Amino acid sequence: MPGPEFCPRPRRIRRGAALTLVFASVLATAAATNALPREDDNAPRPLAARPAAATVDRDALARAAAEAMADGKSGTKAAEEVVSRSGDRWGAVYDRQEYADFQQALDGEYTGVGLTARRSADGRVEVARVQSGGPAGKAGIKAGDRLRTIDGKRVADRPVTEVVALLRGSERTRVALGMERAGRAWTETLTRTTLSTETVTVRHLQDGAVMIRVSSFTKGSGARVRDAVRSAPAGAGVLLDLRGNAGGLVAEAVAAASAFLDGGLVATYDIRGEQRSLYASAGGDTARPVVALVDSGTMSAAELVTGALQDRGRAIAVGSRTFGKGSVQMPSRLPDGSVAELTVGHYRTPAGHSVDGRGITPDLLAAEGAEERARTVLSGLGGGS
Repeated sequence: MPGPEFCPRPRRIRRGAALTLVFASVLATAAATNALPREDDNAPRPLAARPAAATVDRDALARAAAEAMADGKSGTKAAEEVVSRSGDRWGAVYDRQEYADFQQALDGEYTGVGLTARRSADGRVEVARVQSGGPAGKAGIKAGDRLRTIDGKRVADRPVTEVVALLRGSERTRVALGMERAGRAWTETLTRTTLSTETVTVRHLQDGAVMIRVSSFTKGSGARVRDAVRSAPAGAGVLLDLRGNAGGLVAEAVAAASAFLDGGLVATYDIRGEQRSLYASAGGDTARPVVALVDSGTMSAAELVTGALQDRGRAIAVGSRTFGKGSVQMPSRLPDGSVAELTVGHYRTPAGHSVDGRGITPDLLAAEGAEERARTVLSGLGGGS
């Protein structure tokens, strides 16, 4: 049986755009396949049981899918209808290809053309970022270029998530982009390819501090955070930027938290009322000052890291209240190969605070100029020159 997972967004947002992301800044709709340890990995610790608010019987779900298939109907669609009626806010059903894309993204890869989109101030869809070495970059497309059509389909009135979905596809398939720059319109036909994501970036600030930005927790993210902390100059503070991080693999989130902890509790969670715990690895840096920068887009596994560092006294959190996604999903394979994610429990921070539906309140609320406030706090902690 696959392990439970944290899943950041409800199905109505993710449908058709499942893992069309890169976990890039525009769309970070990652869920965490095999995200939590196996049941025998950690000894349970006391925690007030909080069963899932809405549950779906997995056997009943499989029967509904099988019966639909026997009648010549879509088993995936039948399962979706059952989940949608259940009241499980985070429940979702993915077809075989969507789930394969899911797993690829969690491995730190995606198939596309190497660009992300955003909505500009005037409402147009434009290129937000072009990945170096990708098809879009090689074709000369630049950040700021207007994206008018994808395979002849106008994108002006489409949600950005849907635009990103249209850019993704199978390797070696072609996609025609209608572009515009400075009044000049042209069409660029690109071939999709598999590209690696860049989920952890490091920037050395002028005051001597180090900013580590984690856009999502894909495979290897935790080790990259640890390496960035270890290679930071002696005495330099760390600004851990988790803004817009919609989560990802919980094992990677625990590894990232471990970079700042010397063992101890990271979070507790329950699966159908049975309690378990997540622990940090020993040997993290417990001396250098840390400020965690968060916002309403900080979700799921990113909230787990924030709560752990805040409760353990290892970081001051600055920004706005986080999203509040603290439920646990368990994936189940259906007869037609699709996968249903069903809520089976919730997690809490080391101090016992529930995150789901509440989020995490920063130590210092700063809606405007949050990064500047965070750097000021870090300097006051002795983390800057």
